[in-house]
Amino acid sequence: MKKDEPPLDFPDTLEGFEYAFNEKGQLRHIKTGEPFVFNYREDLHRWNQKRYEALGEIITKYVYDLLEKDCNLKKIFIPVDATESEPKSFIFMSEDALTNPQKLMVLIHGSGVVRAGQWARKLIINEDLDSGTQIPFIKRAMDEGYGVIVLNPNENCIEVEKPKTHVQSSSDSSDEPVEKRERKDKVSKETKKRRDFYEKYRNPQREKEMMQLYIRENGSPEEHTVYVWDHFIAKSAAENVFFVAHSYGGLAFVELMIQREADVKSKVTAVALTDSVHNVWHQEAGKTIREWMRENCCNWVSSSEPLDTSVESMLPDCPRVSAATLQHAERRIPLGEEPPSIDPFFEGFNLLWFPPAFGGSPMPSDSCMLYFVQSLSLLPVGGLTDCQSKNPQCSIYF
Repeated sequence: MKKDEPPLDFPDTLEGFEYAFNEKGQLRHIKTGEPFVFNYREDLHRWNQKRYEALGEIITKYVYDLLEKDCNLKKIFIPVDATESEPKSFIFMSEDALTNPQKLMVLIHGSGVVRAGQWARKLIINEDLDSGTQIPFIKRAMDEGYGVIVLNPNENCIEVEKPKTHVQSSSDSSDEPVEKRERKDKVSKETKKRRDFYEKYRNPQREKEMMQLYIRENGSPEEHTVYVWDHFIAKSAAENVFFVAHSYGGLAFVELMIQREADVKSKVTAVALTDSVHNVWHQEAGKTIREWMRENCCNWVSSSEPLDTSVESMLPDCPRVSAATLQHAERRIPLGEEPPSIDPFFEGFNLLWFPPAFGGSPMPSDSCMLYFVQSLSLLPVGGLTDCQSKNPQCSIYF
């Protein structure tokens, strides 16, 4: 660790970083027009990482603002009965999320630094807003008449500065012989010296020691998902609820099923999982849950196989098929310089909404969920009618 590390004093606005999003939603330097540069200072990886994290926090707030101003979503604080002083989190909902009688879409991102409205921070910074955020899908969902709820499963605590504690010297509180006390004091001082020496290099700028205060009933992604279900989704008027869950979001959904099985089965029509990390054995999902997942869920996973090729799994849950890319983060975004239309995504969901023409019977996967996930992946999108003509009845039903 370098002793001459510059101060970890970063701007708190995009303008301060001299960056802005252009008309294409790309992050560019205001003066040079160049993309974001991580290695701003050579041989100072820790400082560069801290700078990147500071920019990431600004972008998180920027996306929050877009959800409210550009998508017209409402920020709803939780717990719903929180006192003025206790830690709080929040989610975002459309105006009709609880009153739409027909359909509701629920979005759950993965683990890590991402927050509500984001799929991947690095894609927002290095690609564009459409690639890294949920905004294109939120807007189209609302245009298609869906209510929308955007979960915030990684906002589990707030950080506050850790209070300093006074450690009482052993010589002040012991009846031990003087020599023994002196030996212990000497060892203590040497230990402190070594610790301070290490800390000087681990934390050269003496960053504040922080502590976490967890948010009641929302202290983990799993808790958060169950809480939002109990207080919002379960109380919504929608007859058909659709979930999109990426990575750890899939695990959170399975945990929701385990805890609220009957309720979920009565309201949820279909679930699209993208590279979900759930495990029905480790999570101890029962037989009836596994059977329901086989009929109502599909998991598009990292694979070099052609799109929608069946992928073997040791787990007896939902079908797993290839998303035709090996990049985990790419499960969520469209491919190429000209992203394909997300029309098939909503055509698939509209078909899944069991129209009367099909007598309320399950719809085949190739005419619905495949196109749903294609719009979340780095994949070219095929035509819906073309697929239906080739395979009007699939072996996998939802």
